[in-house]
Amino acid sequence: MSPATQAKPRPQAQQGNGKPAGAASKEESARRAILDKVSSGELDPDAAFKALGELDDARPKSRLYAKVSAKKAVSVYGLQRMPVTLYVEQWERLLAFADELRQFLKDHDRELSRKVREAK
Repeated sequence: MSPATQAKPRPQAQQGNGKPAGAASKEESARRAILDKVSSGELDPDAAFKALGELDDARPKSRLYAKVSAKKAVSVYGLQRMPVTLYVEQWERLLAFADELRQFLKDHDRELSRKVREAK
């Protein structure tokens, strides 16, 4: 094989918790298994989409967790449908503003609406 066609070693992927990708959680392993079945033809894409959706539905919604995004920012999951993603400097500024934000929420409590989760 010529040097141009040799496979280059890929950098080791990291999970959001800083562990190597090989140390996958049960959920991540299940996702990979579903995607592997699609790529091997054992599972059609529609069934895979449904199975991945069921995995998402099984995740506890009240639990917040963070991951490192593809662009090396921090994504927080569990607040809303899509993650909240900011760079480190933005998170630091937001966290420094936390006391002022708490006071603002307290001062404007009657003006603010709340999203109430329905029990399933």
